[in-house]
Amino acid sequence: MPMNATYTHTSFVAVGDSFTEGMSDGLPDGSYRGWADLLAARLAARTSGFRYANLAVRGKLIGQIADEQAAPAAAMGADLVTLVGGLNDVLRPQCDVDLVCARLAEAADLLAPSCRQLVLMRSPGRRGPVLERFRPRMEQLFGFIDELAERHDAVVVDLFSSEALGDSRLWAEDRLHLNAEGHRRVAEAVWQALGHAPESDWREPLPPFVRPGWGARRTSDLRFAREHLVPWIGRRLTGRSSGDGRPPKRAELLPYEPLPLPGSGSPLP
Repeated sequence: MPMNATYTHTSFVAVGDSFTEGMSDGLPDGSYRGWADLLAARLAARTSGFRYANLAVRGKLIGQIADEQAAPAAAMGADLVTLVGGLNDVLRPQCDVDLVCARLAEAADLLAPSCRQLVLMRSPGRRGPVLERFRPRMEQLFGFIDELAERHDAVVVDLFSSEALGDSRLWAEDRLHLNAEGHRRVAEAVWQALGHAPESDWREPLPPFVRPGWGARRTSDLRFAREHLVPWIGRRLTGRSSGDGRPPKRAELLPYEPLPLPGSGSPLP
């Protein structure tokens, strides 16, 4: 549901999990950029003194987002707030989707009155057997997000329906997070949903896919299992999260400054 850009945003707070933190749009120093940083850079280029905070932390469930991020974000009183969460919950073996929706509603109910524009998202999904297994849960969650948006006059960015964002080539090796091009497209999608003139076609299909040979696929599967799947299972079995003890990405609403490229004077968004 796009809107008209009838006013200039002077501040932006992003709330969520690894998707909003920016995994896996990696920078040379090992940190992550992501769609929210890219969007902030665009908005800052239009407005002097633009302020930005990103409270997202990887691995967070929707209850943690509601309990730990919603109130601090609301207190900042930013013009623009993005709220994305719940996917970590629905991808777990056991999930009460109704409870996930209720906690998402709590966060939205707190955030919506604090800002001029709340943005919600139907998160993208990588095409494959994992998506199909969890599709009913995801569609239930996304249906509720549409209802929540009507309640709060929020903008919904529908990434889930994009064929391009389901393409495995826009996803990182962990098969859970978008790569740099995927995040660039999400930033463009939000930019357009806010009513700004398109700078590119974020839905543009990728070139025809050339399927790798059997050996290359097996090597990729083994690397994925060793480097990503086994550690993920280990965290689930021990009740740990990749975000345990990790502070928010940008905890304060401060004037936006591009991150410097390590080893040079060139800034990055």
